[in-house]
Amino acid sequence: MIKSLTRINELAKKQREQGLTEIEKEEQHVLRQEYLREIRGQVLHTFSRLTVVDAEGNDVTPEKLKNDKENGFVIE
Repeated sequence: MIKSLTRINELAKKQREQGLTEIEKEEQHVLRQEYLREIRGQVLHTFSRLTVVDAEGNDVTPEKLKNDKENGFVIE
């Protein structure tokens, strides 16, 4: 689980119930940006490891992805 998610949820609840101070709004914004960056990184990491196979079992992975894998390209 993403560490900042608990705090993001706390701030969201407080925002609904009583509102946030300017400092809390800024913290919420920063935490959300970090959260999105981490999620995007996870998704890109997953996609970078994919192999595409057709119905006959042939590897039809796009050449760009194959080249990136061979060159040890890491998506961040």
